Amino acid sequence: MKIVKSAILIVTICLFVFLITAFTHTEKTTAVIAPTSAMLTDSAVEEESIYDHIRLDSAGLSREAFEQAMQGFAQLEEKGRIKNTDVISIIDFSLPSSQKRLFVIDLKNKLLLFNTLVAHGRNSGTLNASTFSNKLNSYKSSLGFYVTGDTYNGEHGYSLRLEGEEAGINDNALNRGIVIHSAAYVDETLIKSQGYIGRSLGCPAIPEKIHRKVIEAIRNGSCLFLYSPDKYYSAHTRLLKDSTDI
Repeated sequence: MKIVKSAILIVTICLFVFLITAFTHTEKTTAVIAPTSAMLTDSAVEEESIYDHIRLDSAGLSREAFEQAMQGFAQLEEKGRIKNTDVISIIDFSLPSSQKRLFVIDLKNKLLLFNTLVAHGRNSGTLNASTFSNKLNSYKSSLGFYVTGDTYNGEHGYSLRLEGEEAGINDNALNRGIVIHSAAYVDETLIKSQGYIGRSLGCPAIPEKIHRKVIEAIRNGSCLFLYSPDKYYSAHTRLLKDSTDI
């Protein structure tokens, strides 16, 4: 009888030790696997989560515009061109000027800071911007990626210089005097009377009531992207090609 009890005790102890060992091994395995799974989350998933979290589709920004903006942003950041990586600004020229098509996004805190009207060049179109140019005196908007510069007080008051980052597409921005400034013709009352806001000589002009706050939020080294589903731009931009050809 003693022998049987001893055998049962030994079996019980062995079973208990086996269960503890198996449980400990499972915990260690899970601890190793979990970080690896997190590391597999790529930037595309993070970009999508920002777009969905802020509900930018409800605000009117197309997902394609946002995704392209983030692709070029990554390229410029890698090249050391962006000093302020917390903010990105997107002008969606697939939208008419009667809609709020400037989006200033806080990437760090996942917030839409500003969504407001913005003008395009008078020779780019009336309600919609459909043609673009990098040439002097073309009075057209230029698509692509810019880095914001310093501020100054000029003809249109408090303004923000823009440096075009794409050769042959918008790199004449400084020579053309393409800046962000305020304009009385960027106003909803004009939409009610004529169906569209006024147009600039190529500058992304914004409303007088909000221009100073917008400029203060994006000045000195943040990324600005002027988007359009334009075939010429898609065929010639190197920033987006570099990011998609890798």
